[in-house]
Amino acid sequence: MRSLRLALIGVVFATGVVAAGAQESGDSTRRDTTAPAAPQAAFDLIIDAPPEIRELLELQLDLYRYREQGDLSDSEVARLQAIAELEARNLVATLGYFSPDIRFIPPGPASIPVSGMRRPVRSLTLMVQPGEPTVVTDVALAFEGQVLRDAPSASQRQHIEDAWSLPPGTRFTQARWDAAKRLALQLLSEQNYPLARLRTSTADIDPVTRQAHLSVQLDSGPRYQIGALAISGLERYDAALVTRLARLSPGSAYDQSELVKAQQRLTDSGYFESAFVSLDTTGDPSAAPVRVQLRETRLQKLVFGLGASTDGGGRLSVEHTHHKVPGLGWRAVSKLLLDRETQALGTELIAPPDADGWRWVTAAQHQTVARGSFEVNSRSLRVGRGQIAELMDRNYHLQYDRADTATGDASAPSVAATLSANYAFTLRRFDSLPFPSHGWGAGVEVGGGSTLGVQQDPFGRVVVRGLGYLPLGGSGVTRQTALRAGRLVMRAEGGAVLAAAGISLPSTQLFLTGGDTSVRGYAYRSIGVALSGGQITAGRYMANGSLEWQRPIVSSGRLSDWEGTAFIDAGAVADTPAALHANVGVGVGARWKSPVGPLQINLAYAVATERFRLHVNVGFNF
Repeated sequence: MRSLRLALIGVVFATGVVAAGAQESGDSTRRDTTAPAAPQAAFDLIIDAPPEIRELLELQLDLYRYREQGDLSDSEVARLQAIAELEARNLVATLGYFSPDIRFIPPGPASIPVSGMRRPVRSLTLMVQPGEPTVVTDVALAFEGQVLRDAPSASQRQHIEDAWSLPPGTRFTQARWDAAKRLALQLLSEQNYPLARLRTSTADIDPVTRQAHLSVQLDSGPRYQIGALAISGLERYDAALVTRLARLSPGSAYDQSELVKAQQRLTDSGYFESAFVSLDTTGDPSAAPVRVQLRETRLQKLVFGLGASTDGGGRLSVEHTHHKVPGLGWRAVSKLLLDRETQALGTELIAPPDADGWRWVTAAQHQTVARGSFEVNSRSLRVGRGQIAELMDRNYHLQYDRADTATGDASAPSVAATLSANYAFTLRRFDSLPFPSHGWGAGVEVGGGSTLGVQQDPFGRVVVRGLGYLPLGGSGVTRQTALRAGRLVMRAEGGAVLAAAGISLPSTQLFLTGGDTSVRGYAYRSIGVALSGGQITAGRYMANGSLEWQRPIVSSGRLSDWEGTAFIDAGAVADTPAALHANVGVGVGARWKSPVGPLQINLAYAVATERFRLHVNVGFNF
């Protein structure tokens, strides 16, 4: 049997609209207020087909749209029926069924009457038996252009072939065919070859054997390398700042993802309201200019904030930013924060980044904060350098701390001071932020120094933390199926202060836990060391962790922006490792993907205090 070569195309159908007018009575002073009669339906159409096909035909079939148009004659309905059979055959072919049995079933002797109609409504039944689907037999994926001559591009070609989404043995549909071609072209054009195009594509269908023979030819065009930045929109900042933020090296291979990251770094820097980064393909491919279009932020910004949380109650904040302090050129950020637990005033000076993304930072802060049963006054000064990257943050700094010791012991010094050197890094390997579904993160902070005053005693401090998302969908399933199955979220944190017994340290160097983001069911920083009078103070050792099950809520067969959760938390603080005893909280909650990050609403039960507590917080931070 000769094979049939079909070109599958999309069809746009027009929809008829019928307007009904009102009639005036012969009396010029009175109008007929009787509601117009309901329009006479032309026919009732029943589509007898599998759900997938029925939904497609109800959406696209002309005949289905005309069923409410009551002024159709019998000959017009017969003409629409003939057209409908051909339309249905073409539509079903897009789903991979090329030998369907499609026909109208003759109506029975009885018609279906409709209340209030002048005549009974004709009943039409369109039966569709799709038969066996067409399966892809072979795929010929070919390349032409410079991609064949560049040895480094061999791995790119292999990746495109491996990622082909319509391999032999899979069911052929028009949507899958279009998606497979789109993905192959995208993978070629996103790296090295921005002018890549689809040269030819053919789906050779044999409706008798139900086999699809596919062939695709991709033309890479020339290979492009990054050239100099062509920057526009600068007024108060120099081009060197843009170059350091963008981090696009001249001579490097074109990679669309690197341009997207450069654009994100520019907008995240705070210097620019908007940034648009694109490759100019009209020039020399060996040094193609990168166009960077910018709009700078205002030189100064004042932000007032009102908010609330279950940990701190109502919150007022005032933040002033000066992006280029005269005579220094650094950014200054000053902030006042007032809530039930914390009253803080601080300022931070941040230098522009160097070529590697490192910035000098100096900061000073005075705050009064509730820590356990005590109100602690503290002051701190910090100077150091930091680097914020997509996958890893690092910083090192010297820090001076002076704060109440909050021991509850009148014979001990009420204030202590320390000077320490500190280093911290954070690794992030999440699939997407701020709404990850799998991946992990890890952070470590280490520091050491000496107490200040009459007696100088050494001490060390270390904090480790981790966060992991484990999908429950298993392997070999689609992303949608995996998301529906939900995930487990595992969190752990531990800290220790290493110092000789009896050394007086600022309570800000010690640990407390409990609250929205640590051990739910307990008040903010309410888990600590219990003193003889029943008061709670900070301790030298801390450990807490959480296991949470998250599952998306499905509405009308689709994933919604809401998730249900169930969790168990545990945490402890003590002055010796042996004294760590877990305080457990269990509960359920809901999460919403809000525009500013995850909104988390949790109701938790504290096992130790036998009390329920509501926790609400917004955002993802690791």
